[in-house]
Order: sequence, then structure tokens, then C-alpha cells
Amino acid sequence: MSRLRSTRTGLGSALIAALALAAPAAAQDVAITNAKLVIGDGSAPIDGGTVVVRGGKVVAAGAGVAVPAGIEPVDAGGRWVTPGIVAAFSRVGLTEVDTVNGTNDRSASKSRFSAGLDIAPALNPMGSPIAVNRANGVTRAIVAPGGSGGLFAGQGAVVDLADDNDMVTKPRALQYVAFGEEGSATAGGSRAALYLLFREQLLAARSYARNSATLAEWGSDALIQRADADALVRVIDGTTPLFVRVDRATDILNVLKLKTEFPALKLVLVGATEGWLVAKDIAAARVPVLVSPLTDLPGSFEQLGATQSNAGRLFAAGVPVSVGVFDDDDAHKMGYATQYAGNLVGLAKLPGASGMSWDQAFASISSAPARAVGMDASIGSLRAGRVGDVVIWDNDPLELGSRPTAVWIDGKAQSLVTRQDRLRDRYLTPQEGALPKAYDR
Repeated sequence: MSRLRSTRTGLGSALIAALALAAPAAAQDVAITNAKLVIGDGSAPIDGGTVVVRGGKVVAAGAGVAVPAGIEPVDAGGRWVTPGIVAAFSRVGLTEVDTVNGTNDRSASKSRFSAGLDIAPALNPMGSPIAVNRANGVTRAIVAPGGSGGLFAGQGAVVDLADDNDMVTKPRALQYVAFGEEGSATAGGSRAALYLLFREQLLAARSYARNSATLAEWGSDALIQRADADALVRVIDGTTPLFVRVDRATDILNVLKLKTEFPALKLVLVGATEGWLVAKDIAAARVPVLVSPLTDLPGSFEQLGATQSNAGRLFAAGVPVSVGVFDDDDAHKMGYATQYAGNLVGLAKLPGASGMSWDQAFASISSAPARAVGMDASIGSLRAGRVGDVVIWDNDPLELGSRPTAVWIDGKAQSLVTRQDRLRDRYLTPQEGALPKAYDR
């Protein structure tokens, strides 16, 4: 059965009808009652909780919340109700088929621009990965570019996964750059070249900010294009967070030192496979980290210290930790984040291992990534004033077999039917004779 048709009884026929719509027209006022309610901020689940969404925003959530007049309640039947998952790192909307270049906009290796690249116009809200990830409870994603012809990859965005044609929540929400082995190869073959090029480009942007005529004076000797300089000025002054892919412990320490010369930098470490070795330094710098907990074996020499306990040890040291899916089909399988978070809960129970409590693990895939990108005041939890991204699950969302039975994004009920569902239904009971006709258009 499809996830839509397998929706558990008790949600009401009106809700099921709403979910069947492919493109809901407007935000709905909804009150979900009798829920095992997860706020998503690291607090414990609330039995018998209620969340009220009005005009696309959460207005109240907790125990003893009254249902306002004029809003028909939806009885969750004691099921888990959570904020939507916020994918901490993704290329969703940029990639349809990884091996087909025509469907892949994640990188611009031949572009003369780098930091100035903005992925927003390339995002495809009609791509099939959108519905697949939405059906797994992902409602928002932090999308980063893959690379460019220069050191900086460009400007990423925060997006929603609603079934409509406008997926950009915040354009130019981050700047992305790779350090370590990948960055060294781009910069000229060594870490020495990487750090020099990085520093020189930021200094060039700083000079440009003070006097925009600087670039014209440098002529062909300019290290960056004007669009790149504009983007890097916003990095230097702390307006745009700088997401840095870095794994080796010594590289992490060198990245943290950049704040000495550029104190306004808002650094976010991505990967940080050996982060646990320098966890105290990261915590002291108050720098968030996005990790993939399943990176437990070294895939390169800069990941020799890989361990499943990386996330738990970082968190125990006081580092803000977000759990994400990268180096693991990060356009199509963002829903793995719930499994990764669940693994951390299991690790916390193993002698000698480090993980997280259930409450902490869920926050690592909801409010923590929202906070890392500077948007926790609007997404990532069910606190009042946040967007109405709500998911009802058929079981504990951090258990491997659990699935959403209902999803709202910005207060709009969403379909959980995917292309895979339609293909399965099309060929489930093949008949002799002619093949089934193509989809009606």
C-alpha cells in the first residue's frame, strides 16, 4: 500500500481528503490534539499534547493547549507529532539523476565565478527527490552547492519541500567552501596553497568593501570577480554563515584560527570526522558542527580518526551538533537523518560509546540545523511563531520502520504520494496484452 493509503484510522476523512490534493491552495488552520508531542528544541515529548497552527504559523504547542473556536481538531490518537525534519546538508533540488549531467546543477567547475554563484535559480521544485524526501518527513533543507572553478563553491539556500513551485525559503543563506584534501586540490595541490588563497581572497574582498574601485585598479591581476567580492563581503562581516567542509583535526584547528584575523566570521563545520579529537577547541570557539554519524570508517587519510562516537563526544563537550546526510546520496535520501539520529540514541546505551538522549537526538535533526544556519527563530521547532511544519508519525520517528502518516508545510497539508508509489501501482497487477498507457497528462 502507498503511504497515503496506509494512513492510520483516526485522522479523519476530511484530513485524508486534504492530503490527497497535489497542490493545496492555502494554509490551513489546524489543531492536532491527543498527540505524543515533540517540540523539537531538546525537551522531552509531551503526552496528550496539542499543537495549533493558524495562518501557516504555530500559535501554541504543549499540554493543556485549548483548541480555538472555529478550528476543527484532528485527533492524533496518541501518535508521535513532531516538527518537520530539517536536513542539515543537501543538494536536493539541484540533482535529479547523479550520473546525468543535464539534470545536475550542483557544481559549476567551468565557471569564471565562485563565491558569487547563487544556487536559487537552479533549484527545481518539480524534481522527484522533493516528494520522496517529503514523504519521509523532511520539510526543510539546507542546500549547498557542490563546487565551482575556484576555491569557494558559492551561495546555498534554505528551502522547503512543499508541493508547489516556490521552494526557496531563504536565498543566499550560506557560503560553502571545502578545505582539506578537496580544497587543496582546487587551490593548487597543497594545504599551504589553500590557506594562502583563502586568506588572499578574503583580504581582497575586505579591500573591495572599503573601496569598490580596487578591483578595477587590479585589472587582470584581481583574484576574484566583482560578484564574488560582493558575496565574500557578506561572509567577512558575518551576514552570511561560512560552511566549511573539513575533516582532519589539524585542519579544523586551522579553520578556527581564521576567526583571529576575521573575527566576524560565522563558521559552521561540515563533516568534522576527527572533530572529537579537538572537541574542546570547537566548543570554546562556539562553532556549530554538521556531522554524519555513520562516518565510522576512514574513507581517506584525513578521516583516520573516524568513529561512530564522534557526534556524541562533540555534544558532550558542549559543541552544537546537527546530524545530516552527506557523502551518502544527499539529494535523494535526506530521510536517513531519522535513522542516523536513532543510531545515536542506541550508541548512548553501549558501554564505551558516546551518543545522545532521544530528546537531544531529535533536536539534532530539527532545531539544531535551523540554529546553525541562523533560522531557529522561524523553522525547526513547534514553538510559537515558527512555521507550521508538522508531521504525524505511525510510530517513534527515530525507529527505522516508522513513517509519516500526515505532513503539513507552512500549514498546508501535503500529499505523501511519490513517483515510486505511482510506478508501483501502475505495474502491481500486470495484465496480459498491451502495456499500460502512459500517464495521463
